[in-house]
Amino acid sequence: MAIVADPVTAVADLAKTVVQTIWPDKTDIEKAQLAASLALIQGQLDINKAEAASTSTFVSGARPFIMWVCGVACAWNWVGLSVAKFACAYFNHPLALSPADMSEMMPLLMGMLGLGAMRSFEKVRGVASK
Repeated sequence: MAIVADPVTAVADLAKTVVQTIWPDKTDIEKAQLAASLALIQGQLDINKAEAASTSTFVSGARPFIMWVCGVACAWNWVGLSVAKFACAYFNHPLALSPADMSEMMPLLMGMLGLGAMRSFEKVRGVASK
Protein backbone atom coordinates (compact mmCIF):
# COMPACT_ATOMS: atom_id res chain seq x y z
CA MET A 1 0.00 0.00 0.00
CA ALA A 2 1.41 3.36 -1.01
CA ILE A 3 1.71 6.02 1.62
CA VAL A 4 0.30 9.38 0.51
CA ALA A 5 2.19 12.35 1.93
CA ASP A 6 -0.56 14.85 1.21
CA PRO A 7 -3.66 14.39 3.41
CA VAL A 8 -5.79 16.45 1.01
CA THR A 9 -4.96 14.06 -1.87
CA ALA A 10 -5.71 11.09 0.37
CA VAL A 11 -9.13 12.47 1.32
CA ALA A 12 -9.86 13.37 -2.32
CA ASP A 13 -8.95 9.84 -3.46
CA LEU A 14 -11.11 8.33 -0.72
CA ALA A 15 -14.04 10.58 -1.67
CA LYS A 16 -13.61 9.68 -5.35
CA THR A 17 -13.64 5.96 -4.50
CA VAL A 18 -16.77 6.34 -2.36
CA VAL A 19 -18.58 8.35 -5.06
CA GLN A 20 -17.65 5.84 -7.78
CA THR A 21 -18.87 2.99 -5.59
CA ILE A 22 -22.21 4.64 -4.87
CA TRP A 23 -22.74 6.20 -8.32
CA PRO A 24 -20.80 4.20 -10.92
CA ASP A 25 -19.99 5.75 -14.29
CA LYS A 26 -22.82 5.16 -16.77
CA THR A 27 -20.43 4.31 -19.60
CA ASP A 28 -18.83 1.58 -17.48
CA ILE A 29 -22.25 0.04 -16.86
CA GLU A 30 -23.10 0.23 -20.57
CA LYS A 31 -19.76 -1.35 -21.49
CA ALA A 32 -20.40 -4.20 -19.04
CA GLN A 33 -23.91 -4.75 -20.44
CA LEU A 34 -22.56 -4.69 -23.99
CA ALA A 35 -19.84 -7.19 -23.10
CA ALA A 36 -22.42 -9.50 -21.48
CA SER A 37 -24.67 -9.27 -24.55
CA LEU A 38 -21.75 -9.96 -26.85
CA ALA A 39 -20.75 -13.02 -24.81
CA LEU A 40 -24.34 -14.31 -24.99
CA ILE A 41 -24.48 -13.84 -28.77
CA GLN A 42 -21.10 -15.50 -29.23
CA GLY A 43 -22.26 -18.46 -27.15
CA GLN A 44 -25.37 -18.84 -29.31
CA LEU A 45 -23.25 -18.64 -32.47
CA ASP A 46 -21.03 -21.43 -31.14
CA ILE A 47 -24.11 -23.56 -30.45
CA ASN A 48 -25.43 -22.85 -33.96
CA LYS A 49 -22.11 -23.93 -35.50
CA ALA A 50 -22.13 -27.17 -33.51
CA GLU A 51 -25.72 -27.90 -34.53
CA ALA A 52 -25.02 -27.19 -38.19
CA ALA A 53 -21.98 -29.48 -38.17
CA SER A 54 -23.95 -32.38 -36.72
CA THR A 55 -24.53 -35.42 -38.91
CA SER A 56 -27.85 -36.16 -37.19
CA THR A 57 -30.89 -35.15 -39.23
CA PHE A 58 -32.75 -34.29 -36.05
CA VAL A 59 -30.14 -31.68 -35.15
CA SER A 60 -28.90 -30.21 -38.41
CA GLY A 61 -32.17 -30.78 -40.28
CA ALA A 62 -34.33 -28.62 -38.03
CA ARG A 63 -33.65 -25.36 -39.84
CA PRO A 64 -34.24 -26.77 -43.33
CA PHE A 65 -37.44 -28.42 -42.08
CA ILE A 66 -38.74 -25.13 -40.66
CA MET A 67 -37.82 -23.37 -43.90
CA TRP A 68 -39.72 -25.95 -45.97
CA VAL A 69 -42.76 -25.71 -43.68
CA CYS A 70 -42.77 -21.92 -43.95
CA GLY A 71 -42.27 -22.08 -47.71
CA VAL A 72 -45.10 -24.57 -48.23
CA ALA A 73 -47.41 -22.54 -45.97
CA CYS A 74 -46.66 -19.35 -47.90
CA ALA A 75 -47.10 -21.11 -51.25
CA TRP A 76 -50.47 -22.51 -50.14
CA ASN A 77 -51.59 -19.23 -48.61
CA TRP A 78 -50.78 -17.04 -51.63
CA VAL A 79 -50.98 -19.41 -54.62
CA GLY A 80 -52.57 -22.74 -53.76
CA LEU A 81 -55.58 -21.33 -51.94
CA SER A 82 -56.39 -18.95 -54.81
CA VAL A 83 -56.07 -21.73 -57.40
CA ALA A 84 -58.18 -24.10 -55.27
CA LYS A 85 -60.89 -21.47 -54.77
CA PHE A 86 -60.94 -20.69 -58.50
CA ALA A 87 -61.11 -24.37 -59.48
CA CYS A 88 -63.87 -25.11 -56.96
CA ALA A 89 -65.87 -22.06 -58.06
CA TYR A 90 -65.43 -23.08 -61.70
CA PHE A 91 -66.92 -26.49 -60.93
CA ASN A 92 -69.77 -24.93 -58.90
CA HIS A 93 -68.42 -26.01 -55.50
CA PRO A 94 -67.41 -22.74 -53.83
CA LEU A 95 -64.78 -23.10 -51.15
CA ALA A 96 -65.23 -21.15 -47.90
CA LEU A 97 -61.58 -21.06 -46.81
CA SER A 98 -59.91 -17.90 -45.65
CA PRO A 99 -56.17 -17.27 -45.88
CA ALA A 100 -54.07 -18.33 -42.91
CA ASP A 101 -52.93 -15.76 -40.38
CA MET A 102 -49.26 -15.37 -41.19
CA SER A 103 -48.44 -12.98 -38.32
CA GLU A 104 -46.53 -15.68 -36.43
CA MET A 105 -44.88 -17.39 -39.38
CA MET A 106 -43.62 -14.32 -41.27
CA PRO A 107 -41.07 -13.15 -38.66
CA LEU A 108 -39.64 -16.68 -38.59
CA LEU A 109 -39.55 -16.89 -42.38
CA MET A 110 -37.99 -13.44 -42.81
CA GLY A 111 -35.33 -14.22 -40.22
CA MET A 112 -34.49 -17.50 -41.92
CA LEU A 113 -34.41 -15.86 -45.34
CA GLY A 114 -31.94 -13.36 -43.95
CA LEU A 115 -29.75 -16.18 -42.63
CA GLY A 116 -30.05 -17.95 -45.99
CA ALA A 117 -28.91 -14.82 -47.77
CA MET A 118 -25.91 -14.58 -45.45
CA ARG A 119 -25.08 -18.24 -46.18
CA SER A 120 -25.35 -17.64 -49.94
CA PHE A 121 -23.06 -14.62 -49.61
CA GLU A 122 -20.52 -16.80 -47.76
CA LYS A 123 -20.64 -19.40 -50.52
CA VAL A 124 -20.11 -16.78 -53.24
CA ARG A 125 -17.15 -15.33 -51.32
CA GLY A 126 -15.65 -18.81 -50.87
CA VAL A 127 -15.84 -18.69 -47.08
CA ALA A 128 -18.34 -21.54 -46.69
CA SER A 129 -16.97 -24.98 -45.81
CA LYS A 130 -19.46 -26.90 -47.99
